[in-house]
Amino acid sequence: ISVNTLRKPSMLRPGSVGKVIADVEVKIASDGEILCKGPNVMMGYYREPEKTAEVLKDGWFATGDIGEVKDGFLRITDRKKDLFIVGGFNAYPAEIENYLLGHPDVAQVAVIGVPDERQGEVGWAFVTARPGSTIDPEEVVAWSRDRMANYKVPRRVVVLDVLPTNPNGKVTKFELRDLAAKFSQ
Repeated sequence: ISVNTLRKPSMLRPGSVGKVIADVEVKIASDGEILCKGPNVMMGYYREPEKTAEVLKDGWFATGDIGEVKDGFLRITDRKKDLFIVGGFNAYPAEIENYLLGHPDVAQVAVIGVPDERQGEVGWAFVTARPGSTIDPEEVVAWSRDRMANYKVPRRVVVLDVLPTNPNGKVTKFELRDLAAKFSQ
């Protein structure tokens, strides 16, 4: 497929990464992970057979991305490594973050799973306030209870001045996990 073909309106859909390309099969695993197979798909890691075995099974490449295919368009919704399990339910941070961005005082949000003795893991939301707003963490939790399933509601909301990011502007969730560990002590 040429680059010009990919730019045709028929190949684009807002919120998707586009149509699945020719000669590539895509399927969604039971846990939501995107798997793909084909001649132009990764064949393995150079001189790392153990790492290759982790991501290639029966010719299917496990991308590490969570997503869906709808009407032939592929949509990536989260990263598998960010998923956490609350009392047996899969919780996807990107989904919870999208809900929380609907709160009138929340400017930015990042959600992580934090170990919990009873539930296995629970969500913590790290948020920043919109200019001129202040955030009451308990109010955000109550607001969330009215809008999402109980297992998705953040157990704790932490207000920060800024979210930690890498040079590309991506939130560094490992720093938030370190911060959560300090709060839990």
